[in-house]
Amino acid sequence: MAVRVLVVTDAWLPQINGVVRSIEALIAKASTQEMEISLIFPGMFRTFPLPTYPEIRLAFKSAKSIAHIIREREPDCIHIATEGPLGFAAQRACKKNGWRFSTAYHTRFPEYIAERKLAPASLIYRFLNRFHSASEAVLVATKALETDLRERGFQNLVRWTRGVDTALFRPATNRVRDRAAPVFIYVGRISIEKNIEQFLRLELPGRKVVVGDGPDRKRLQKAYPSACFTGALEGEALAAAYASADVFVFPSRTDTFGLVLLEALASGLPIAAFPVMGPRDVIGDSGCGVMSEDLRAAAIAALAIPSQLCVDHAARFSWDASVRQFAVAVRLGHPALEDAISASAQCDKIAAE
Repeated sequence: MAVRVLVVTDAWLPQINGVVRSIEALIAKASTQEMEISLIFPGMFRTFPLPTYPEIRLAFKSAKSIAHIIREREPDCIHIATEGPLGFAAQRACKKNGWRFSTAYHTRFPEYIAERKLAPASLIYRFLNRFHSASEAVLVATKALETDLRERGFQNLVRWTRGVDTALFRPATNRVRDRAAPVFIYVGRISIEKNIEQFLRLELPGRKVVVGDGPDRKRLQKAYPSACFTGALEGEALAAAYASADVFVFPSRTDTFGLVLLEALASGLPIAAFPVMGPRDVIGDSGCGVMSEDLRAAAIAALAIPSQLCVDHAARFSWDASVRQFAVAVRLGHPALEDAISASAQCDKIAAE
């Protein structure tokens, strides 16, 4: 009999981001791990635009309302994916009713908020630590993030890696690199915390392409008219954009992982990035990217990396393994299943396979 997993998320379609992609992968492959996944998401309720980022719409419901939905669904396990209004309401509902639950740390909100000069990162970390402290398992994407959060006092950390669809994201079969006019591409949300302007300022040969949307797009498009801004792309159109480029430039210093890194690698693109969390975890010592505080030098050097090396490295990241880890971790919310220590060990073993 399948385990019923209820996922509470403040991020869902039509948003395009790592949280949404990860949950989509879980839904697509849930049956392989004997899971049935249902969602509580903003589109179920009246929503309001997030200030300074109207593309993101939030829903505000009481803990009592969320508890009522949870009782109706009768889940075996509850997973709170985000620390937004619905996530906080679900956390309060679970604590009040004695329901065990797991959470995930997808986004480095303290750095994002500090970047916008709204509050110091240390204050937000304390706030988030309290949110996650009642969780049976806090799912994190990388060892580096696990180490960072543990040093900040977070507990019950369990690994949940990410994957990539190598059938969709693949190299162009007939593309020949033009070293005299290479294409450097960025894919992702266009907002201040992504540090995209650092990429756009670089003096690079060839062309710069920016794929995505967000609150900073209009300003950057006006300031850098020589760059090509495509807007948000999905599916084959997104895959084609990757495959038409030569190097993926990732200027972010705040991402916990960066699914776009895997998509780029699967498309045969070497990575140019700063030596920070996310790129360090994805690239490691594979040789499929260049990490340097001199981002221009990294982008130029990445041109020499063979595409096949990138494709081979991306193949190591499997959504099947990711879903297996999730299935182990969320079962901590099921009183008849394993404890945190054994689950953490199992998830680490899956990550190492």
